[in-house]
Amino acid sequence: MLSQRIAFIGAGAMGSAIARGLVARGVCPPENLLLSDVRREWVEGIAGEIGARVAHDNVDAVKQADVILLAVKPQVFTDVAQILRPYVTPDHLVISIMGGIEIGTLEATLGEGIPVVRVMPNILAQVGAAYSVYSPGEHVTPEHEATVKALLGAVGEVEAAEEKLMDAVTGLSGSGPAFVFVMIEALADGGVKAGLSRPLALKLAAHTLFGAAKMWMETGKHPGELKDMVTSPAGTTIAGLAEMEAAGVRSGLIRTVDAAAKRSRELSGK
Repeated sequence: MLSQRIAFIGAGAMGSAIARGLVARGVCPPENLLLSDVRREWVEGIAGEIGARVAHDNVDAVKQADVILLAVKPQVFTDVAQILRPYVTPDHLVISIMGGIEIGTLEATLGEGIPVVRVMPNILAQVGAAYSVYSPGEHVTPEHEATVKALLGAVGEVEAAEEKLMDAVTGLSGSGPAFVFVMIEALADGGVKAGLSRPLALKLAAHTLFGAAKMWMETGKHPGELKDMVTSPAGTTIAGLAEMEAAGVRSGLIRTVDAAAKRSRELSGK
């Protein structure tokens, strides 16, 4: 169990999902979580739900914390950082889940010698199924990394990667749930066109995607090999696969992820 006091600067969808995960999985005592958000009623509701504390403001949260989780919108980071800078010290660990804000920017803005970790989680943290990727700054110790892993592990899986890969991670994993939701919707539309009711079609589509992902994770076989297990000569699956190839679904998905990654680079000012 983590003993550090964790300040959540921003308790929106991602911040609150991580806070809930920490408490639900017994990773951190709820009283060690300090939530700060401009939406007072919202943050009081979350705190009441999980037993966390509500900070008077961002400065109050930072003054009481060992770990600072930055979960505000990237557009307001500069304003927030200017207020927090006098109170953030090298004794803090700063974890940023803000998209597009690089480690160098975080370190330069928050101050000399601050341990900073950049993280790309995704919205699946809300159901404990995120796959978070993190990159540590130069002042981050193995003990800091252990804290990051425990914190992010409360909402899914976690892995380290070089910061130069973060835009690609954003394009695939950060934005990816939206692409998968479109796939579920489209597959369900196909089921409805073939005669299924909408509720049944949605259940079949969602469970098919879930089960296929689970099968890959548990077998470790190449997706192409698993595909071939379902595809018999002159059968229904190969007929459908031929339509997928004709429609350019494969190349379309590749371009989709690449476009999201390029947009992430643009937002980073690259």
